[in-house]
Amino acid sequence: MLVAAIKNGTVIDHIPTNKTYQVVSLLKLENLDTPITIGYNYRSKKLGHKGIIKVEDRFFTDEEISRLSVVAPNIVLNIIKDYEVVEKKTVITPDDLRGIVKCNNPKCITNNEPMQTLFHVEDKEHGIIKCHYCEKEQDINKVDLV
Repeated sequence: MLVAAIKNGTVIDHIPTNKTYQVVSLLKLENLDTPITIGYNYRSKKLGHKGIIKVEDRFFTDEEISRLSVVAPNIVLNIIKDYEVVEKKTVITPDDLRGIVKCNNPKCITNNEPMQTLFHVEDKEHGIIKCHYCEKEQDINKVDLV
């Protein structure tokens, strides 16, 4: 085993290597006081190479998990209690994204008024989302996070 086991916390696994540090930033892990292990470029049968993050004494909210789905869908969260995996969650992109991504349309009301963004996921396989307000379709890989 390359990385020590954790007693309680979350292991974020199967992260595409190039998205590992985006996940760190998105979850604001640099601000935590608990031990964090970041693995980068580990061999993976599924991805070729992958990232892995172990966060001790931290469990993530559904909102945080939804945010992860924008950056790296299909990653796996392992919930650890007393050194045992008690739950596995595969992160999937929800049907609606509220307050997670910014609209690319500069004329969209969400970019000009203080309001939460809302996108409908039109095509999960190809990452196409559509703004609820201006109806502009966008590539989920080319949007900025709020």
